[in-house]
Amino acid sequence: MDKSPNTQRLTKEQAQARASELRRILDDAAYRYYALDDPDLSDAQFDDYLHELQDIEKTYPDLIVPESYTQRVGGYVSPQFSPVTHAQRMYSIDDAMSMEELDEWLAKTDKDLGASAENPVSYTCELKIDGLGLAVTYTDGRYVRAATRGDGSVGEDVTLNVNTIQDIPRALFTAGTTGNQARPIPSTIEVRGEAYMSKKAFVRLNTERDNAGKPVFANPRNAAAGSLRQKDPKITATRDLKTFMYAVARPDLLHVNSQHEFLAYLKDAGFSVNPHAQLCKSAQEVHDYCKSALEKRNDLDYDIDGVVVKVDRFDQQASLGFTARAPRWAIAFKFPPEEKETLLRDISVSVGRTGILTPVAELNPVRVAGSTVSRATLHNLDEVNRKNVRVGDTVIVHKAGDVIPEIVGPILKKRPADARPFQMPTHCPSCGSPVVHELGEVAYRCISIECPAQALGRLEHWMSRKAMDIDGLGPELIQKMLDEGLVKSVADFYDRLTTAALADLPTGRTYTTAIKDRPTSKGHAIGDPIPVGLKTAEKIMEQIEASKERPLSALVYALGIQNVGVSIAELIVDRYPSMDQLLNVTEVELAQIDGIGEILAASFVDFMHIPENISVIERLRAAGVRMEAVAAGPQKPQTLAGLTFVLTGALTGITRDEAAAELKAYGAKVAGSVSKKTSYVIEGEAAGSKLAKAETLGVPVLNQEDLEGIIATGRVPTNI
Repeated sequence: MDKSPNTQRLTKEQAQARASELRRILDDAAYRYYALDDPDLSDAQFDDYLHELQDIEKTYPDLIVPESYTQRVGGYVSPQFSPVTHAQRMYSIDDAMSMEELDEWLAKTDKDLGASAENPVSYTCELKIDGLGLAVTYTDGRYVRAATRGDGSVGEDVTLNVNTIQDIPRALFTAGTTGNQARPIPSTIEVRGEAYMSKKAFVRLNTERDNAGKPVFANPRNAAAGSLRQKDPKITATRDLKTFMYAVARPDLLHVNSQHEFLAYLKDAGFSVNPHAQLCKSAQEVHDYCKSALEKRNDLDYDIDGVVVKVDRFDQQASLGFTARAPRWAIAFKFPPEEKETLLRDISVSVGRTGILTPVAELNPVRVAGSTVSRATLHNLDEVNRKNVRVGDTVIVHKAGDVIPEIVGPILKKRPADARPFQMPTHCPSCGSPVVHELGEVAYRCISIECPAQALGRLEHWMSRKAMDIDGLGPELIQKMLDEGLVKSVADFYDRLTTAALADLPTGRTYTTAIKDRPTSKGHAIGDPIPVGLKTAEKIMEQIEASKERPLSALVYALGIQNVGVSIAELIVDRYPSMDQLLNVTEVELAQIDGIGEILAASFVDFMHIPENISVIERLRAAGVRMEAVAAGPQKPQTLAGLTFVLTGALTGITRDEAAAELKAYGAKVAGSVSKKTSYVIEGEAAGSKLAKAETLGVPVLNQEDLEGIIATGRVPTNI
């Protein structure tokens, strides 16, 4: 929606209607931004709407209402977290969208504080980190609680999640040493700052999610917010969040007099403080700092969207006070958004290592945020439709987190009549196999086992311990085999690969010393590639030969069928113990197995109906790979039939896989997650979230001694 004309031209009735519409837009955008971590407006668009509303309310003050976004702190408190009341309100900061607006604020602030040439006002300038606001509380120097900003007065309790952030001190130094004066820590202190995600961590996380067919985050800020507001702290711990701290709830409790002294105090106490903060003693120095920050933003490994300018002295801050939503002693100079227009020439499709098809925008090259952009991922078909982009559109491009090229959207008024909507291909552009789209999934996939784009991932999976258990071939060596054309699919290991070819394969390493020709060794010079070698090749080929005897369930798992893990493969093979049966089973039949639903059944049957997959399976059969389940020996009494166990933690003297096999031999089912249907959870050392869930659901918990008794007798102890 375009901004309205100058508010001075609006009648009061028009202004009232527009203000109502802007409040609705801002409230909806704030909910998506703070609550869902899924914004549908760019920061620049949001700021434009907010400033338009502020202009209307300035022109017509009687239109101001308490619930207006201009009168409150932006934020949201999710009911999934316990509420935390802040020691003092956490305010928003007003924005200056240009140097002219910043100059107006500096001039007004100087005037209000009675500044003169002999007594100038000093300002502390800090980079505006684009992250999630935090309030972290310490009692007697010990970490006790952390909360999000929320609505400014009440935040969300994220204590356990913040505890996983490495640069959050668990205990503060009892006294800092700013200058020559000791700075004691108050008995209780609430420190404020920002949790953020680095650009490198953001790229890594989005790549992982994209490869897994999951929605990606729009920018590092949303990634940080989504990571910090996880129900499971273990997920937060994997996201590599960091912090910069810069404020305190009660500055009067500290023996410091200014913002720049306070930042030194925080650093002495053990907090992470942004190193680029600077004390400025004139408007020109503030200008120079803002200009420098804008120039360096692309060189930083974290996202900034402006500069926060604060009156330095705390007594002067106190004299200026606050408005309804922001301090009068601070302002945020917002960087202009670096967005460029360019032509969307085409939408191609790439195939990832897991078979997911990703639409990619092919653009007329355009320079954005320090580099030339000619391609941008569109992630999936839903994203293409949501953004409403078509081939031939003029589109707006920016870099999410100043790193990943991303299309913001089309400029509809420039759309040509022949702009072409995108359609996902029905066949894989890499191998020509049919593309599948499972019910309830966003991703479209190629599930051909012979797809070249997926070869490395599939071959690695085939080698893994729970699959065909072939040791000695890591990712680098497998890639070399692909590059040299020794293998293309898993069947090539058995009917194409030779010991001699594998022995001569270069490993990627080179000799650092030279030797002369010997009767027992080929000569080589420094820098010559080191081959795999005959002995190593023979050992690998022996393991490949031995893998032919792996159980049918391991083979089914090794095929890499979507949604089919080790336990699911065992369930299926228990019911259908031959490959011929598996090739002909129907979705209806599979879905009748307890633990296998319609989506999983569809994945399995789709895979078994791809001609290329059938061809590979027949080649494996011809090479002697086991295609029948091994008949079981003397069967143990099925005394545990009808019971479901979940194993968690580390066991002593027996692996969890071995323990699961023993339980299954007595007829038990062993599941990977705890539910209401779980009969018992068996707890090893360092048990994690499964144990907590069992306690929540009231599922009985057994220890290793109980497990040993069950394995020995086939019965659960009667005293449980």
